[in-house]
Amino acid sequence: MTARVLMIQGTASSVGKSLLTAALCRLYARRGVSVAPFKAQNLSNNAAVCPDGAEIGRSTAVQAMACGLAPSADMNPVLLKPEGAGGVQTIVDGRPMGAQTAASYDERVRFLWQHATAALARLRARHELVIIEGAGSPVELNLKRGDIVNMAMARYARAPVLLVGDIDRGGIFAQMLGTLWLLEPEERELVAGVVVNRFRGDVSMFHDGASILEERGGVPVLGIVPWIDDLRLPEEDAVALDALPPRDLGAETQVDIAFVRLPLIANFDEFDALAHTPGVRLRYVERPSQLGQPDAIILPGTKGTIHDLEWLRAIGLFDEIRRLARTDTPVVGICGGYQMLGESIADPDHIESPVDRIEGLGLLPLRTRFEGTKETHQATARIRPSSGWLASVADCEITGYEIHMGRTELIGDDVAPLCTLTQRSGAPASVPDGAVSASGKVWGCYLHGILDNQRLCGAWLQSLGWRPSVATASGAPHWVAQLDRVADILEASFDMERLERIIWQR
Repeated sequence: MTARVLMIQGTASSVGKSLLTAALCRLYARRGVSVAPFKAQNLSNNAAVCPDGAEIGRSTAVQAMACGLAPSADMNPVLLKPEGAGGVQTIVDGRPMGAQTAASYDERVRFLWQHATAALARLRARHELVIIEGAGSPVELNLKRGDIVNMAMARYARAPVLLVGDIDRGGIFAQMLGTLWLLEPEERELVAGVVVNRFRGDVSMFHDGASILEERGGVPVLGIVPWIDDLRLPEEDAVALDALPPRDLGAETQVDIAFVRLPLIANFDEFDALAHTPGVRLRYVERPSQLGQPDAIILPGTKGTIHDLEWLRAIGLFDEIRRLARTDTPVVGICGGYQMLGESIADPDHIESPVDRIEGLGLLPLRTRFEGTKETHQATARIRPSSGWLASVADCEITGYEIHMGRTELIGDDVAPLCTLTQRSGAPASVPDGAVSASGKVWGCYLHGILDNQRLCGAWLQSLGWRPSVATASGAPHWVAQLDRVADILEASFDMERLERIIWQR
């Protein structure tokens, strides 16, 4: 079997390509089509771990879920993760590349292209339909030479392309027509339709606009997709946080949590469920004046722990977090944030930074050392017996995932591991993880997604003064239900008869 292909490209970053790809995946999966997502190369620190420990972009993993599939590296064979000082970690077929050689730019592009096309071939052999997502814009003229994601992939796969523009940001005609006019003739021939995304108000008000796009662009408007409110799906890029001001709960606020938005923040979506919990106000903090007197502070994961720890110190948050912790304000660290809670971080081999060693916040008696081996696992763990708020969840089984290169050692008698990893990437394990202070106020671990575990998250929130209600009984938003909602909207907004002809070439 060689799958049909459809490609979603955009006029710019963050115009909705990932969401529309996920919605189309969901739509066709519901129709009984064997469908899979594909993105040749992703640039994001928001990553997911596959069952075999491979690492791919989070947005692609959500698209796999929309298809009813387990995520795999074939769906996103190249992942670029920005690091401090302009560096980028390259993940190929789910695993970090070794030391970079002095290969030429062209040799590097050829290497990545070979892996990307081989992955697509494997997917097409296993499915009936592959929906390919582009990246950024296909007409970044200074970058086209090394662009393996957009029109080069469309031409290779002979994929019909849907071009998506975001009308909410304005300039939809310049977006669409400018992109079409800058494409090479053979590239433009692949564009089978355009999609106007995020339209607010009565769609009929844009019928004249659609006619102008069709007349001047020479391609049909396949759909006008309305603005979708309160959508709770993981974002690909941390830039999405700019458009997400904290909810103003007013008198309904029971717990105020300050979330430190680190410059190289990674996997920020793991706190989405917390942000949508009734009574919880999760607000993003980037400077000391924003910190105030929160009920708790969260230090999230980061692609550059040392870089972001230096930033904390330079901006003044380092001292302010320590001051609040001394007044019994709870502080939680996940992955890189967990490393920051310790006494020190050593990087003698300069794996992450040119800095040999840096002092941590000193809120937990532990030391971290960076090593070359990267741990990426889907994991199951059990909470260890403890006092305070953890007593109610002792021996509770939790799930999450690991993505880290550091190894952390507990060095004090007044600290204990938070949990024991009992399974990693499907294999039995017995690995202590995390640490919790004697008071239970300061804790952290390497396990991403730990606060998606309802019982543990509820116990922690209640220790901060939160009161559960009927509204919280269903727990975190269900991604599949959200995807069904978007798929329904897409089906109603698209010219489905024309789309079917485009895909199946009827």
